[in-house]
Formats: sequence, C-alpha cells, structure tokens
Amino acid sequence: MRVSEEQDLGVSSASSSAEKLDNVNIDDEVELSLRETSSLNYEQASALLGRIEYQKGNVEAALRVFERIDINGITVKMKTALTTKQEPKHRRRRPLPPPPMSKHAVSILLEAIFLKAKSLQRLGRFQEAAQTCGVILDIVEEASFSLSEEADADVKLKETLTQAAELLPQLWKLADSPRDAILSYRRALLNHWELDPETTARIQKEYAVFLLYSGEEAAPPSLRSQSEGSFIPRSNVEEAILLLMLLLRKVNQKTISWDAAILDHLTFALTVAGDLTALAKQLEELSPEVLDHRELYHTLSLCYHGAGEDLVALGLLRKLGDTNRVSSLLMASKICGERSGLAEEGVDYARRALGNKCVQLDGAARLVLGVALTESSRASATEAERVARLSEGMQALESADMTDPRVLHRLALENAEERKLDSALAYAKQALKVGGESDLEVWLLLARVLSAQKRFSDAESVVDAAVEETGKWEQGKLLRLKAKLRVAKGEVKDAIESYTQLLALLQVHSKRLGSGKQMMPKGYDVEGLRSLELGTWHDLAHIYINLSQWCDAETCLSRSRLIAPYSPVRYHIEGVLYKRQDQLEEAMEAFTTALDIDPMHVPSLISKAEILLEIGDGSSMGVVRSFLMEALRIDRLNHSAWYYLGKMFKAEGSVSSMQEAVECFQAAVILEETMPVEPFR
Repeated sequence: MRVSEEQDLGVSSASSSAEKLDNVNIDDEVELSLRETSSLNYEQASALLGRIEYQKGNVEAALRVFERIDINGITVKMKTALTTKQEPKHRRRRPLPPPPMSKHAVSILLEAIFLKAKSLQRLGRFQEAAQTCGVILDIVEEASFSLSEEADADVKLKETLTQAAELLPQLWKLADSPRDAILSYRRALLNHWELDPETTARIQKEYAVFLLYSGEEAAPPSLRSQSEGSFIPRSNVEEAILLLMLLLRKVNQKTISWDAAILDHLTFALTVAGDLTALAKQLEELSPEVLDHRELYHTLSLCYHGAGEDLVALGLLRKLGDTNRVSSLLMASKICGERSGLAEEGVDYARRALGNKCVQLDGAARLVLGVALTESSRASATEAERVARLSEGMQALESADMTDPRVLHRLALENAEERKLDSALAYAKQALKVGGESDLEVWLLLARVLSAQKRFSDAESVVDAAVEETGKWEQGKLLRLKAKLRVAKGEVKDAIESYTQLLALLQVHSKRLGSGKQMMPKGYDVEGLRSLELGTWHDLAHIYINLSQWCDAETCLSRSRLIAPYSPVRYHIEGVLYKRQDQLEEAMEAFTTALDIDPMHVPSLISKAEILLEIGDGSSMGVVRSFLMEALRIDRLNHSAWYYLGKMFKAEGSVSSMQEAVECFQAAVILEETMPVEPFR
C-alpha cells in the first residue's frame, strides 16, 4: 500500500512540477523511466523533484528532497546495472535476468547525487559536498565503467561522471584538505574513465597549478599506478612539469586548443627547477601557429640566457632584426656588454633602449649602457679614447637608479680598478645596505677593496660576515679569499688550514653531485667547481714554493694536472718552481708552453721577460720589450710588468731610458701599494 502511494505521489508531483517549468523537460524523463520499468520508484521521483527545486534556485528545498534518497540502499543496484552489458539478440542462448534498474535510472540517480553535492557546496558545507561527490566516482569505479566502452551509455550519465571528476578536487580544496584534493586529481587522471580530452586537459592544468602554488608538498604517486620503467616525479615541481609538458604535447597534436597559461606555468616551473634548456626545447617543438616567430625568438633567448648560453641567446636576438622591444634590447646589451669584443654592439643596443617612459626600464638601460661603455674602454686604441669612454660610462651609471645594488656594485668595481679605493669602498658598502647582502660578488669586492688598502684584518672580518649570510655552496670563493688574506698577513699555517677546509668542502660537493643526491644551485656548475679546486691547488703550490718545500709544491701541481692537464697557470707555476731551483732552461720551456696554450697569459709573458733580463743578453731587449708591452696592453695595471719594464729601461743605460725607468718604477710602487690579494673582477 505504502509503495503504491509513494509511486502515485512521485508521478503526480513530477507531472505537476513539469507543467510549471517551460525549460525543463521532466515529462521526457518520466516517460522514458516508465517505458523501461513500467514504474517510477520513490528514489527516481525524488531525484526529479530535487532537480526541479535546484534549477529554480531553491537550494535548501532541493537538498531536503535529495536527502530522501537512500544512497546506501541503492548503491549495489546501481553498480550492478552499470556492470551488466547487453548482448546482441542473435548471440543469446537463454534470456538474461533483467538488471535491477536501467542505465537511464542510474543516470537520474547519479545526477541527483551530483546536484546534492552542488547544493551542499552552495550552502558552504564543503566536506559533506566532497564526500557526497566522491560516492559517484566510487560507484563508477567499482563497476569498472568506461565511457569509451559503453556505446549505449546515457549522455547524461557521461556528463555527470565528467562533472563529478572535475568538481571533487575543487570541493576538497574548499574543505581545506589539500591531500584529499591531490588524491582526487590523481584519481581522475589515472582511472580509465576515458574522459574527453578537453576535460582531462582542464584537470591536468588545474592540478599542475595546485602543485606549483598551493604550498602543500604532495607525496609521490603510488607505484601500483605506474607502469614499469615510467618516470616517477619526486616533488611537486617535477609532477607539475610532467603534466604541463603533456598538455603542450596535446596542443601540438591538436587534440586540445592552445592555452597561453600552460606555457606561463611551465616557464615558472622550469625556472624554479633551474632547467631553462628543457623549456627552450619545449618551445622549439611548438607548432608555428601557436607562437609568433618574434615572440618565440624572444622567449627562447630568455631561456638560453638564463641557462648561461649567452651567445646562443644573442644569435636569436639578432634574428629579430631591427626590433624596438625594450626587453630584447636590454638583454642583447647585457650580453654584449660583458664581452670586450662585443661591447660596441652592446652600446648601440643600450642607446636604442634609452628614453623609456617607464622609470625602471630607463634605469636598466642606463645600467647596461654604463657597463657596455666601461667594457669597451678597455679595448680603446689610445689612452685619451679610453678615458673618454670610461668617463661616459661612469656618467651613465651615476644617472641610473642609485638604489639598485647592481648599479652600486658596478660603480664600486670601476672605481676599484681605477684605484680610487675610497670611492670604491663607499659604493660597495652602500650596495650592501640597499639589498646586496645576498649577492656574493658584493661581499667579495668589498673584501678585495679592503685588502687593496692593506686592511687585511677588516677584509677577513667581511669574509666571515659573508660566510654567515651565504649558503655552503657559495662559501668556496670566500674560503679561498680568506686563505689569501691570511697569507698576506703572514699567517701561512692558518692559510693552509683554510685551503684544507676548502678542499674538504669541494670533495663533499663532488661526491654528492656524483651520487645524484644534490642539485647544482643557480650560478654554479661542475666546471666552476673544478676551476675553484684547480685554483686552490695552484695557491697551495705557490705557498710551498715560497717555503722552499719543493716536494709539496710538486704534489699540488700533480693534483692540478689530474684536473686540467693543459692549464697555462699550472705550466707557469712549474716554471716558477724551476726558476727558484735555478733551472732556467726548464723554467723558460714551461713558460713557453703556457704561452702556447694561452698567448695572452700575462704572468708567463712577464716571467719570460724576467729570465731574459737576468740572462743580460743585450740582443734580447727587443723581445723583452715586446713581452712586457703585450702584458701591459692586456693588463695595464700589472705592477710586475711596470717593474720589469723599468728594469729594462735601466739596463739600456741612456739618460732618456733612465727617466723612463724612474716613471715605470713609480707606477709599479703605486700599483703594488693598491694591489688586492686577488683581482677585483
């Protein structure tokens, strides 16, 4: 009797509500359900009534109707209905028992559960909404239902499953349960529900964004869900990169439409991961219609510049032709300005970027112009041209943003190289005050300027402060500078201890890199660490030579040979070792080998000139002059070159030569008095 009343109530209620809604075709739903089962049960009637209330905006009323549905009681029937597959009539041997309900009825009930979750969401009951939405996926998952395999599946059923898979992670995020959100995203992407490509792409993108910016560290995916040999991401960033790369591949295959945000997020993720070369490769694989070629070249140049491949980046910027894009001009000027051979080209780019209405961009243009001009001054043919270029460059730097640590650092560097040490010190200190305390180069320059003022203890205190401000990776250069300062103070034993500490640090880094347990930090590479280790062995060799400990010096040089067999610095130190042992012929051979490797190696040029002067052969004075003038052309502030040039003039003996000798000796003394323990740059 009760069932009959409920059925009558459900049918009459559904019919009366349908008459009030012009845009909701409830009659068709009822007719189809009645045709399939000859009746409309209480749950189906409640589902249809709840939908009407929800579409009218009566969320609370809709929720009350949906709560009449006994979800636990009908779950098994729904799973069975979804599991049952129809066989063609000609293949049936005996009649199959009818399913407990039709797929259309399942569709109505699943939609009701989905709308119940949406109602709970609108009422702010997010956790209940997520739990309710999860029921839909549980039913479909346990029934092993696939949209692609079910050709006769109800369109509404497919739509409900798609919407539920997309909604569930959002509900868990609203419920402040990020771990459940992550599991929901992975569930949607790893299950074989065969969602349509656009829906899958939206879920992948939303999941990647959540991984990158949520701050919640996701546990690695379960190995059970991975095929053998597949890549298992170890962190949020790696998993996000994998998802975004899959999306780019789909764009290239034209299975989904282009979305510029995908590239933006991938750029951020690969920048954080420090792998801009991989980003460049992804860009190069994009279809031509996705990105304009000028935008592509500009973005690629940014990638290669960030990855340290500046000349590749410059080549791409040159392909842009006569561009007026300020960011491209600034990047091109920055790359050229750091290389004396390209500095003139950098000046041209920087001048074209000047006069921008944006104060920050105009300040950046003045900075790169100043850098390019000061760098080009080093290649000037005459002293007057050099001074003019340097003066113009300094003016450009002084007109830039004086609150920018990079500007102040450059001004400090240029003043230091001109031996204006007080100005250099003031600029370096100011750079630290305005935010340069995180820049290792500012600390190093400050300590070098103090060492040039012979304030070795103050310089060592600066190095100690820098060690506190920087990470372990950056301490290598600081420890080497500290050891040099101790040598300058005559504390040789302490200096050797600092070098030993540095070598131990480098060994630890090498082992960790070799085992793959440590990522290389930004600004460092294997070659840079090898160079630091090589310099350390060379410094120790010099110390042992000065102590006349020949065997220890040879040991250091043999370790250097293992790192770089053809290092001009090592051959020069070998020459110094031979010379200290009065083996001039072997020393000359070592210096010659160093110059064969690097014809512009200044210490070897000076050492060859020194030996020729000691031999005292008047016929070799022309060769001595050529060596020393070449050394001064490369490094005009080298006090040793000026000293031996003075000795050469003195050996000539004429009145004019003696006057020139005096001037050379004076220059050597002044330069030696302001010489840092290591070069300023």
